Amino acid sequence: MGCYNCHGQPPLKNAPTMARLAEKAAKSRGDEAALKKRAEALRAGALRRPIAAHQRLSPEAAELLIRWLSEGAP
Repeated sequence: MGCYNCHGQPPLKNAPTMARLAEKAAKSRGDEAALKKRAEALRAGALRRPIAAHQRLSPEAAELLIRWLSEGAP
């Protein structure tokens, strides 16, 4: 999906690394409502600002990505 273009090593500008995103998402691990809310926020831009790549994610892809991050992005 191109996530590492901005969130890789080194991250682009002020983008958090995937490790940092996983650390934040881990707080929602096991909480289905929180994971769903985080995925919706990702697509809407509520986590920071609207980002075209985030907005192009389907709801299912956003949830899968957030769930993967919450599990430590193995």
